[in-house]
Amino acid sequence: MNKAIGKSGHLVLLVLFFFSSFAQAQIIKPPKWTISIDSETLKVGEEAKIVFEAEIPAGWYIYANDFDPNLGPLLTTLILDPSENFQLKGDLKAIDVKTKYEDVWEGNVKYFIQKGRFEQTFIPKATSGTISGSLEYQMCSDLTGQCINFDQDVELTFKAVGTVENNPALTTSTDTGTTNKEPEVDSPFGIEEDQGEQEVASSTTSFEIVPLHENESLWGFMVLAFLAGLAALLTPCVFPMIPMTVSFFTGRAGSKATGIRNAIVYGFSIIAIYTIAGTAVAAIQGPEFANWLATHWLPNLFFFGIFIFFALAFLGMFEITLPSGLVNKVDEKAEQGGMMGIFFMAFTLVLVSFSCTGPIVGSILISSAGGELIKPILGMFAFSLAFAIPFTLFAIFPEWMNRLPKSGGWLNSVKVVLGFLELALAFKFLSIADQVYHWGILDRDIFLIIWIVIFSGLGLYLLGKIRLPHDSPMDSIGVPRLLSALFVFMFVLYMIPGLFGAPLKYLSGYLPPMSTQQFKLTGGQNIVEASENILGESVKYADIPLEIPHGIQGFFDYEQAMRAAKKANKPLLIDFTGHGCVNCRKMEENVWVDPQVLKRLREDFVMVALYIDERLELPENDWYTSEYDGKVKKTLGKQNADFQITRFQNNAQPYYVIVDHKENLLAQPKGYDTNIQTFIEYLDGAKREFEARD
Repeated sequence: MNKAIGKSGHLVLLVLFFFSSFAQAQIIKPPKWTISIDSETLKVGEEAKIVFEAEIPAGWYIYANDFDPNLGPLLTTLILDPSENFQLKGDLKAIDVKTKYEDVWEGNVKYFIQKGRFEQTFIPKATSGTISGSLEYQMCSDLTGQCINFDQDVELTFKAVGTVENNPALTTSTDTGTTNKEPEVDSPFGIEEDQGEQEVASSTTSFEIVPLHENESLWGFMVLAFLAGLAALLTPCVFPMIPMTVSFFTGRAGSKATGIRNAIVYGFSIIAIYTIAGTAVAAIQGPEFANWLATHWLPNLFFFGIFIFFALAFLGMFEITLPSGLVNKVDEKAEQGGMMGIFFMAFTLVLVSFSCTGPIVGSILISSAGGELIKPILGMFAFSLAFAIPFTLFAIFPEWMNRLPKSGGWLNSVKVVLGFLELALAFKFLSIADQVYHWGILDRDIFLIIWIVIFSGLGLYLLGKIRLPHDSPMDSIGVPRLLSALFVFMFVLYMIPGLFGAPLKYLSGYLPPMSTQQFKLTGGQNIVEASENILGESVKYADIPLEIPHGIQGFFDYEQAMRAAKKANKPLLIDFTGHGCVNCRKMEENVWVDPQVLKRLREDFVMVALYIDERLELPENDWYTSEYDGKVKKTLGKQNADFQITRFQNNAQPYYVIVDHKENLLAQPKGYDTNIQTFIEYLDGAKREFEARD
């Protein structure tokens, strides 16, 4: 879900959690599939196509099957039962797919939104037959932070005309036609689950996430949207726009009344642009456009250039001035009541900041799915209102600044400091473009070096060791400036260990992925050996590529883990995860790595990681028929997914459950939430409850 905002503050993440948590307390249903044969008259020995069409819920997408399966996401797979009545020709084909660069997977992936279509060519070998099997795929959402694996039953009967005798198409083919030989690609992005309730194939074509409180009021929704607007102010694309606002309005108001009027027009322009344009985007493009603006190389390269331009201006390299003719025309229109200049400034703010606010706005725009209109309009209004109020105040503020002594060098120092900050933040946008094109010019090490140099320069500037144009002579520095310099140098020292592989969790959203680190000092405990110490036996399924990160002792089988928990007299933490689960990795890299969290996970709990997308087929005597959907569960992943659904009525990952030795809940299960303190409180609360029951 959003890679451009990074980790700009827990408030941002908390607000996003409010929106995403609506979908965590219920089983999310799959898309509606239509499966058909595209030929009215089949002929024995002649090619035909099986067409799979999906109506994908708004705000969700499914992966295709024709990109690198080693990236991480699970690809869509068609598995058909053996039959002598038909043979397959070629592989399953994804039709009219979209392509994007996935920052987490560090590669291009192909996917469908709104509608998906796959085609499989086959040749009838008999005048009638049945095509049966399953289509396995994954559905994900960048807005809710969830991924769910499904499988769609395939059951088609066909009739064909003609005979088998002397038919070259049937006698010369080397394909037995009994099983679709797709690359063993699974469904996309990260978790797996059986299709379950088949009533989704009803007449309903739109998708709605049922919230915890179905009768959620519009007022409650607007409050959350308002909080989202306040949170957006903390994003790295919005904060640097403040000096632009100050610079633009400085000197424009001839009187206090005029300044207030301009500021109000500016604020209303922001509200109007977000409300009108945002709602239009929801109706035309949907949340995908917000994702494109936040992650695509083109806007990010454009924003990089803009931030560099303004940074150099604030550092004193040149002054930003509009052409005199344009200024005169704008002033003339202002005198006549026209406010094009102010509106243009508001539009610039919305455009540049949308790279960071897009994922937050997308959480509101998703409400327009299914024809709902009033709710997204009110939500966008509340969001933009909170977003516009501070900028309106800053627009009024320049009048006060104009009355300050012009010779005071502190005002220019403020601009220079913000110029350093904009220069540093510009490289975040370049980093995204760099990863899209695989230029390799901004690896994590290089990025950190750039930031260390920039902030070291800022620290030296604050100490007066560097002077830039327009700076006033300075014989000494004040205490606030000294403290600011010390804070900057502390930040520089914090970044230096990152050159050697330190995670730098407070900057994890800004920095390139850890995998781009060229030099890294690592260590850790072998999880299998640690687990063996508890039971004195080998860890079940440890011979397949399953893991628990950061040296946390753990298991991959629920029953074995429960025995270990009883022996160690610790609560059991169940981690429903997946190989291709992006948000599982985010939790592990941003939350689990915290020393306080890691200490608790290692010492206070026995952990079991249940991979719901693991395709290891179990011995036949371990198969069983699910009470939930009546299907036979043959693989480890399907059994883990069925366990999550039947026991905890949830099918999204990551999902954390803590139980006692009688398999009773010790705390309310928890989904994706990167607030470290909240996760610590979740663990501590479960531990206290366990000790109280013991």
